[in-house]
Amino acid sequence: MHDVLQLDITGLPQAWISVEQAACLVATGAVVWSAGDRPLAVLRGGFNSATGRQSRLEVPAIVALRGASRINLFELTPTYGKAKLVRRDRCTCAYCGERFDAHQLTVDHIVPASRGGRLSWMNTVAACRACNSRKANRTPDEARMPLLFAPFVPSRFEDFILKGRHIRADVHDWLAARLPKGSRLS
Repeated sequence: MHDVLQLDITGLPQAWISVEQAACLVATGAVVWSAGDRPLAVLRGGFNSATGRQSRLEVPAIVALRGASRINLFELTPTYGKAKLVRRDRCTCAYCGERFDAHQLTVDHIVPASRGGRLSWMNTVAACRACNSRKANRTPDEARMPLLFAPFVPSRFEDFILKGRHIRADVHDWLAARLPKGSRLS
């Protein structure tokens, strides 16, 4: 099952929520506007004794909620994770340029951790095991292994694409249309 993309009233992504959470928001009137090619789910309830009709609630794939968001999410750095890093680097080794299955890649510190290199978006890249071993405890310059692409901190929209496990095509397209110019995820 796909998750629902929750936005603030201005269209900034806030969270991935479950269909059940989105249904509660729709039912309580908290949704100001919605988007998506078709409903993500149609929930059916009981029958109205006066009309004999069954209640029905359509849950959109993208919902925007009333009110301003509590925090400015553009001021937050997206949470770091190996799976998101590998997707950011498109399952490609930053040293040899070959594509691998995600589980075959490792996280390589550009400045080694033993030299104070932090586990962060800007100091790590995806690397195959062979290149990571060859580079060892050196910088790319010392190992004579230049990076084929530069690391970057994902934007808010890129982060939502990276962490969305089951993104429906129309929701992905909606997010992709808002990616920064030149994004590797476009």
